[in-house]
Amino acid sequence: MTASVAVYRNIYTEDRFKQTYGTEDRAPGSLLLWKRLAQKCRCSRRAFLHLLSERVPIFNWLPRYRLRKWLLGDTIAGLTVGILHIPQGMAFALLTSVAPIFGLYTSFFPVILYMLFGTGRHVSTGTFAVVSLMTGSVVEQLVPAPLQFNASSLEAAAMEAQRIGVASAVALLSGIMMLCMFVLQLGFLSTYLSEPIVKAFTSAAAFHVTMSQLQSMLGLRLARHTGNFALFKTLASVMENLPQTNMAELLISLVCLAILVLVKEINTRYRKRLRTPIPVEILTVIIATGVAYALSLDSTCDVQIVGHIPAGFPSPQMPAIHTFPDIAGDTVAITFVGYAVSVSLAMIYADKHAYSIHPNQELLAHGISNTVSSLFTCFPSSATLATTNILESSGGFTQLSGLFTSLVVLVVLLLIGPLFYFLPKAVLACINVTSLRQMFLQFQDLPGLWRVSRIDFMVWVVTWLSVVVLNVDLGLAIGVVFSMMTVICRTQRAGCSVLGQASNTEIYRPMQNHSKCSEVAGVKILTYNGPIYYGNRSFFKEEVSRLLGLTPERIRSLEKRRKALEKRQRDTTVSTVERGVANASFSSDNELLKSAEKEVQAVLMDCSSVIFVDVAGARLFIQMCIDCQKVGVCIYLANCNESVLKILTSSGLMNYMNPQHIFVTVHDAVVYIQHLKEKPLDTTTVWV
Repeated sequence: MTASVAVYRNIYTEDRFKQTYGTEDRAPGSLLLWKRLAQKCRCSRRAFLHLLSERVPIFNWLPRYRLRKWLLGDTIAGLTVGILHIPQGMAFALLTSVAPIFGLYTSFFPVILYMLFGTGRHVSTGTFAVVSLMTGSVVEQLVPAPLQFNASSLEAAAMEAQRIGVASAVALLSGIMMLCMFVLQLGFLSTYLSEPIVKAFTSAAAFHVTMSQLQSMLGLRLARHTGNFALFKTLASVMENLPQTNMAELLISLVCLAILVLVKEINTRYRKRLRTPIPVEILTVIIATGVAYALSLDSTCDVQIVGHIPAGFPSPQMPAIHTFPDIAGDTVAITFVGYAVSVSLAMIYADKHAYSIHPNQELLAHGISNTVSSLFTCFPSSATLATTNILESSGGFTQLSGLFTSLVVLVVLLLIGPLFYFLPKAVLACINVTSLRQMFLQFQDLPGLWRVSRIDFMVWVVTWLSVVVLNVDLGLAIGVVFSMMTVICRTQRAGCSVLGQASNTEIYRPMQNHSKCSEVAGVKILTYNGPIYYGNRSFFKEEVSRLLGLTPERIRSLEKRRKALEKRQRDTTVSTVERGVANASFSSDNELLKSAEKEVQAVLMDCSSVIFVDVAGARLFIQMCIDCQKVGVCIYLANCNESVLKILTSSGLMNYMNPQHIFVTVHDAVVYIQHLKEKPLDTTTVWV
């Protein structure tokens, strides 16, 4: 069964449509801005409570907390994630080139602060492998560790203090940057790290993490390489020193890897049957510590152990702010990566559970977390992939799960921490490597990405190769630049095509894809699928000239012919002048512009896909009008959005074309042109 639609209405130019259906003129922009500022600055109890609930979201969700429905799930999920935070915090501290205790601090303070200020209900914050790796590179550059460090305990403590001072300074500067971005409402900047970039970056960074942990897994004492080609330098150094491998630490690593991989695979396959995942990391840490203590592996087999872990809270201290000039560039990359990953994770689970997060509020939450935590010897934190996934799969409902997570870490900090003295560092290295499973599996996205978008596939590959071959910071920058270049190239080479009309309808489609559509006699309808700006104005001009056949030589030739014809017809034909523009283009004697078998009397530009125009694009429109007038062809516009129309008008286009030649739809313009050839119109109707 088919249905038909008939519409009977007046022809609408933009001016006429605005007069009929437009809103009244708005107040000047400065006045509107003043009113908005006045409303924002009003001080009342209601406004204060609204601002408080927006900026400290716990005051919004906690009063509406469903105790019986949500408390059990938040408790179980929080405790599960807290148990996982202990080994991962200590492991990721090694990536940051600081003592394991600082990883526990970073697993405590940011969790509490995000619970107060964050909007992601299923986001678990703390130590993240990629951010820790990037921070560790900065620490190694400023405070490199000597290969043979036979110093006293005081000298070792001084070096450790310098290292955590630099790492805390990175966290402080990162937090300050996020707070500045919040003040400027720059949460949208995370969109420049597209999904292919983030996935390729984290996948490539996983290789850097794995390579950096090889020396600990093999028991080698090697310098940590930074800068370009760091991955290959590390691999070459490991291969060169392979004969010096500590067999005891190699055996520990092999056993731990086998256990961790096997149990994690069980957790993944039987995720729906298990109420909570098996806490294999903490079990491995406990067993390995017990075995190392019982066999005295540190003295008998020269196994590297964690050493002393102080109990209690750290005293507040100022980070090494004098290093700000040296760490500023690296901190920008760390800030963007941490924020982009955090917001991406928050959005994924917000969409899954049908609630919304606020990117700018996330800036405030992570900014405060990093700024305050840095005063307690913490390194940069962000949302983490593994713990966030476990938090959601364990049945967490709200940010309150962070309270139970921090309680678990608090117990370790106050009571249990010193018991991990004999924990082998090889075990923490194995935990680091196995925690990257999700990042390595992102290669599975490539076939689907190739089918959907070859350009996004190339962005993924270029970003991955840049990060692996060069380094994490430079590779990320190359990925972002390459991604933006693809967007620019796509706007520069947007297609310009001729539209044809489907018979007896108001539907117009590109001729190259719809062979049964036909051109309107005497009218060339063009559409351009992109913005018109300084970057693509030359391409747009070439395409329009090609489709109209208006080369500079042809324009001069047709202009001479038109002037000669006007001279012959001067005594018999009176041209109608509209605002100084000769409108003799529809005379029956017009034989000035011919394309193949049809003469073009009017050019109609469909601007429905032109999202914006800059000054260069507006000048190009004016030049088009001048060129068409030289050969006696009128220019018409249709489907212009308000911003495009405003720029064209402000640029003086109306001095070269009739304002009544701008229509609401393509069909309005076509019917107007067709009737204009028959008789002058004051008011016309369209039958569709």
